Amino acid sequence: MLTMTQIDDIRKAFFMKGQNISEIAREFQKDRKTIRKYIYQEDWNTRVKAEEVKHTFPKLDPFKADIDQWLEEDKKARKKQRHTAKRIYDRLYEKYQDKFNCSYRTVAGYVAMRKKELYQDNSCRLPLEHIPGEAQVDFGEADFYENGTLYRGFYLNLSFPYSNAGYTQLFKGENQECLFQGLKDIFEHLGGVPRKLWFDNASTIVKLSKNGERKLTDAFLRFKQHYGFEAVFCNPASGHEKGNVENKVGYHRRNFLVPVPRFEKLEDFNRELLRLCDQDMHREHYRKEASIAELFNEDRKALLDLPTVPYYEVAGYITVKTNAYAKFSLNSGKHLYSTAPKYANSRVLVKITAHEVIPLDESHREIVRHQRLYGDNKQESMDWLPYLTQLSRCPGALKYSGIYSMLPDPLREYLDGLSKSERGKALKALAVLCTKSSFEQAVNAVAEALLYGVQDLDSLVAIHNRMTSITPPLEPVKIPEGVPELTAFRFNAEDYDKAFLKGGANLC
Repeated sequence: MLTMTQIDDIRKAFFMKGQNISEIAREFQKDRKTIRKYIYQEDWNTRVKAEEVKHTFPKLDPFKADIDQWLEEDKKARKKQRHTAKRIYDRLYEKYQDKFNCSYRTVAGYVAMRKKELYQDNSCRLPLEHIPGEAQVDFGEADFYENGTLYRGFYLNLSFPYSNAGYTQLFKGENQECLFQGLKDIFEHLGGVPRKLWFDNASTIVKLSKNGERKLTDAFLRFKQHYGFEAVFCNPASGHEKGNVENKVGYHRRNFLVPVPRFEKLEDFNRELLRLCDQDMHREHYRKEASIAELFNEDRKALLDLPTVPYYEVAGYITVKTNAYAKFSLNSGKHLYSTAPKYANSRVLVKITAHEVIPLDESHREIVRHQRLYGDNKQESMDWLPYLTQLSRCPGALKYSGIYSMLPDPLREYLDGLSKSERGKALKALAVLCTKSSFEQAVNAVAEALLYGVQDLDSLVAIHNRMTSITPPLEPVKIPEGVPELTAFRFNAEDYDKAFLKGGANLC
């Protein structure tokens, strides 16, 4: 191919010097057809040939079979459990040790190229403009221990794309009540409400029809109207539309929930999480030349005011049918809760929050209060206090009630050895012990009393107090009238010797 300089010289020779094509061909040592082509050419527009640049990464040749195999196997795995370039790099190093001499950048480049070929991801996403006061919402999954019990939990994330600030709250579930409770607590912590909230199409608040229409739940519409924010929903399977919170889900897990957190009470830990999120803003924004805290001031200015009336009812209400033991079930029968004997085989209104399940009586007063159960395994929450209190009023009916068979063996054996009058007093005492500690500890005290062969209530209470380290309150001692007051006493060794050792001295 001739250069543009050569072509220019050829045309000058023909048009300006008057040389013919043969002369020019001999001078430039080119074919006559080539000379004629450039002399009579009229279209001089640039034609760019699109060439695909393909990186071959020859240094990785000994390891490409492993990488390709792992990436092929990933196609059967969940997206979040597929290999990252870093994981592939680590596996290659573990497998080949000193024989593996490629850099991470080389591995990452090859993995990116192969993933694009495997998944045909040629899409381009337009950057979204974020303005102050808007936020995005999403849940992530995380384990935690509460009072030594492991929970497969979820954490709510609220992120502000303008400033990259974020807040998180941990829960045992991913239901509507957890969503409302988490948002409410964050709103109150901030002292304001984002003007616009972006959600995915969570089934807890959105029902999607076959034609793509959304129907929001009444509870969510009520919550939205109370706080006054605008709700925006992403297109189905389009998590990139709220990419800021998608990234924040991973950031919160890595920085606040690793290692697996352990605490006594979830509500206290959630307050600590809000404090940690405040502290986390004192770092530079990843792109803007300012700290997240400085940028978040703009978000704060754009927040809506909190409503004057607090949102008390972050709860759902359902009516349930109890069985012969006055128990009802939730979560497709997997979770069983007690009420009180008088509500057996009846319909009861139940209040359900993110953390509690509370059956209510006819006047909407609390019967008992349970910690809400989570998980897909069968579980039961039993509050014995109402049962023991009612039985203490009619102890003669104990053996003829369905409750008798529900009692633990040590407690049945203990009650069987008592007279009718003693049984009523024992049931009443057990109810008192339950309020001081728990039903399980009261039963343990009964079992130990049986080992000692005692059945009197005073011994039972003493054993329970010892086992639970409960010291009974001591009333102040009143000094009877007529008792003289104690005067100051001074010990004198010389007087002591005269009074008690004189006789002994004479004997020596």
